[in-house]
Amino acid sequence: MADSGERRDGQASLNPALVKESFARIEPVADKAMAYFHGRLFAASPELRALFPLAMDRQRDRFFRALARLVWSLDCPEELTSFVQQLGRDHRRFGVTARHYPEFMDALLATVREFSGPAWSDDLAAAWQAALDTVAQTMMAAAAADAEHAPSWWLAEVIGHQRRADDLAVLTVRPDPALCYLPGQYVGVQSARRPREWRNYSIANAPRDDGSITLHVRAVPGGLVSTELVQHTVAGDTLLLGPARGTMTLPPDSGRDLLCVAGGTGLAPLKAIIEQAAAAGGPAVTLLFGARTETGLYDLRELRLLAARCPSLELVTAVSGDPGFGGVQGLLPDVLRDRPEWKDRDVYVCGPAAMVSRTEAVLAGLGVPAERLHYDEPEPGRAAETAG
Repeated sequence: MADSGERRDGQASLNPALVKESFARIEPVADKAMAYFHGRLFAASPELRALFPLAMDRQRDRFFRALARLVWSLDCPEELTSFVQQLGRDHRRFGVTARHYPEFMDALLATVREFSGPAWSDDLAAAWQAALDTVAQTMMAAAAADAEHAPSWWLAEVIGHQRRADDLAVLTVRPDPALCYLPGQYVGVQSARRPREWRNYSIANAPRDDGSITLHVRAVPGGLVSTELVQHTVAGDTLLLGPARGTMTLPPDSGRDLLCVAGGTGLAPLKAIIEQAAAAGGPAVTLLFGARTETGLYDLRELRLLAARCPSLELVTAVSGDPGFGGVQGLLPDVLRDRPEWKDRDVYVCGPAAMVSRTEAVLAGLGVPAERLHYDEPEPGRAAETAG
C-alpha cells in the first residue's frame, strides 16, 4: 500500500485536517476520481472486477459517499470506528477478504495523488497512508470477528409471493440457516438473476418460529433488483440475504406508548415493531399509515386483522391525493400537526426521505425530544439501494 516507498507509522502520521483539506479539492470532480480509481484497480488486479456489479454508476456513487463519510469522521474516533467496522462486516457479503485490502488501498492512494496535483507532498502522502491503514485494519478486524459467528450471506427460498399492486409485492422467504434479527432492522437482498446487485429491504415481521421473514418490495422505474423481485420472482426461487442491520429497534422497557408513522412501504419495519410490542403485551401503539391514494394502503387487510388480534393497537389511515377517501385526508406530517396528544409517545417513522424529514420537523415543533424520535439513518447509498 505504500505510495512512495516510505511507510510511516499510522498513529504518528494521522492528520485529519490535512486529509480533509485535500479531499475537499477532490469532491468537485468526484465522478472523474471514481472512474480513475476503478480503472486503476481493475488494471492492476483484473480478477477484482468479478466482485463488482456489471453496471458501475451506482457503485461509484456509493463508494464516494462512503469515502466522504470516512474522511469527515476522521477526527471523531467513535463515529469513525463504528462506521468502518460496519463497512468491514458488510463487505464480507461481496466476497472481499483480507488479501484484497492492499489492492484497494493502493488504488485509492494513487487516485488521491492523481487528483491532488501540485498539492501532493510527502506530508499529505503520510496523512492519507495513515488514514487508509487505520481504515483497512479496522475493517479487517471487524470482518474477522463477524466471521466467527455469522455467515457472509444466507440462502433463502421464496415460499410466498403476493402481488399487491402492479409495482408492489410482498415476499415471504425462509433463510437457511435461520437469520437472527431485531424487529425494525433490514437485510440486503440479491437475486440470482442480478448477480452482485444488492438492495436493502426492511423485514416486515417479528421473528417467527419457522424462521420465515416477509419483505415489502416496490418496483421503481429502472430498478434492477426491485423489478426482478416484484415482476419475475416466484415461489421456489432462491435469494441471497445479507446480515440484519439497522438501529431503529425498540429499547428495553421505555414505559411509553408508541406512535408509528409509516409512508408507503415504510410500513414494513414498523409492522415488525408493532408485532413485537403486541407479543410482549407492551404499551399501546398507534399506527398512522399514509399513502397518496386508498389503493396505496396495500396492507390494509392484514393490518385490520392485526388490530383485531391486538386491542392495544389503534390503526389510523390517511391519504393525500384522493378526495373521495372516507378517512383522514392529508399528508402525514400535516395529520400529525393536528394530533398534539401523540407528543408524549416514543415515535418511530419510516417512509420516503422527504416525509421523514418533514415529520421530524413537525414532531420537534410539538415538543417531542430528539431522543424519543426513531428512524433509521441509512449508510451511504442505502436510499439508492432500496430504490433499485
